[in-house]
Amino acid sequence: MIARLACAVAALGLSGCAAFFTPPQTAALQATPPAGLPVRAERVETPFFPQTRDHCGPAALATVLADIGMPADPDKLADAVFLPSRGGSLQLEMVGGARRQGAVATQLPRELEALLREVAAGHPVVVLQNLGLDWLPRWHYAVVVGYDLAARELVLRSGTTQRETLALRTFEYTWARGGRWAVTVLPPDRLPAMAAEADALEAAVGFERAAPPARAALAYRTLLTRWPANLLAGIGLGNTLNAAGDTTGAQAAFEDVAQRHDSAVAWNNLARLRLDAGDRTGARAAADRAVQRAEAAEPAWRDVARATQAASNAR
Repeated sequence: MIARLACAVAALGLSGCAAFFTPPQTAALQATPPAGLPVRAERVETPFFPQTRDHCGPAALATVLADIGMPADPDKLADAVFLPSRGGSLQLEMVGGARRQGAVATQLPRELEALLREVAAGHPVVVLQNLGLDWLPRWHYAVVVGYDLAARELVLRSGTTQRETLALRTFEYTWARGGRWAVTVLPPDRLPAMAAEADALEAAVGFERAAPPARAALAYRTLLTRWPANLLAGIGLGNTLNAAGDTTGAQAAFEDVAQRHDSAVAWNNLARLRLDAGDRTGARAAADRAVQRAEAAEPAWRDVARATQAASNAR
């Protein structure tokens, strides 16, 4: 669910059993520290932008954008992501604002360990907290920049506090009440350490809608370095390279996808590019295979593939 946000700067409202019991993910971390995770890590060089009233969203976004060297003016970002009628910023606006600045915003798994491993990899993480109660929410964006497992603390850029330390158990309660939403904001040539393949693909597809084709192609190429068999990323790479004017690169991308997946759409697109390049023989071979695959397994592409086949056979 997309949450309303009216940034909170009040004290945390923990009540009932929350004051006495350790939440499950914190308990698991304390019982069995994850293998390979440093005991402590902190990205001290992450900038700080103190929030103005209800502007924790723009301040948090400016923090992570500045961390990767991208434009980060909270006042200008507020115009892009702050919704006066809502008294804050929605997650969709935060993600869209990052994309419009040239960064890829990727949602992380809803696990505390994922946040810690991301910070250990040098990536600050934007999180949504509910500093109030389930029935009386006080929504707040902050940026996780460090942790100390021995002290059982997180370090955040939060509100008007440059270095806020918060007990892991307290953070987990407030984060869980915010839906465990967390994103990294990175340039298109870098991937989050802990993103799932589906979330990374969704981030790249969303980035393509806002970015110049060459930058979008870079995001797809980066994704394919970790998941080389991702069909949609391969198609996206071919399309964005073609849109950027790199027809040779686009042909190579589509040929790789076509051979790897025997995909009708990849064969069709490869045929179109070969036809445009004057390679009628190669176009005909790719178009024939596109029709075969469409008729056998991808009927949605049948008419398109047949039209390409007809064009490649025309004299």
